[in-house]
Amino acid sequence: MSGDVVDLIMADHREVERLFDELKQHPQKRPLLVPVVSALLVAHSRAEEAEVYPAAKSEAGEIEEVAHSQHEHEEAEELLVRLTEADPESPGFDVALEKLVEAVTHHVEEEESTVLPGMRTRLDDARRRELGEAFAASRAEHLGDRPGEARKAELERQAANAGITGASSMDKARLAEELKHSS
Repeated sequence: MSGDVVDLIMADHREVERLFDELKQHPQKRPLLVPVVSALLVAHSRAEEAEVYPAAKSEAGEIEEVAHSQHEHEEAEELLVRLTEADPESPGFDVALEKLVEAVTHHVEEEESTVLPGMRTRLDDARRRELGEAFAASRAEHLGDRPGEARKAELERQAANAGITGASSMDKARLAEELKHSS
């Protein structure tokens, strides 16, 4: 596999799609697959927020697209919390799964049609490989993170990506609230 950040992100997208299919087609696997999809989605989102979105914004000019993508990450994380709290055998699980799949699919389609092509066009191969290394390292660091439990530093990065100013002067609760209402 290429170390190009665009390729790495797209590979994660395909893996999430595969996991969603498994969750839909094999309900008996849900107790084992939910933690896997949760870990991957959270780590992927946090790595994009920390390493990729700042570069996409400042170097590739994807300012509005990054702010929009950041909002979609917040929505997906809220839906992921609902999924992880749902009983895998209940009808509520199917509803939570469908909403999460819909939101993530929408995000992936937009990201793959706007942000990622912009990065591929505006950043040279060496820079994309450098970002790929940073993305992979950040993703590995965040693999144990749980949805809905971002640290203040992560919320501050999300706020910067979303274009919210004054985040460093807010406490964690206020910052989380600002992010929720900025969508």
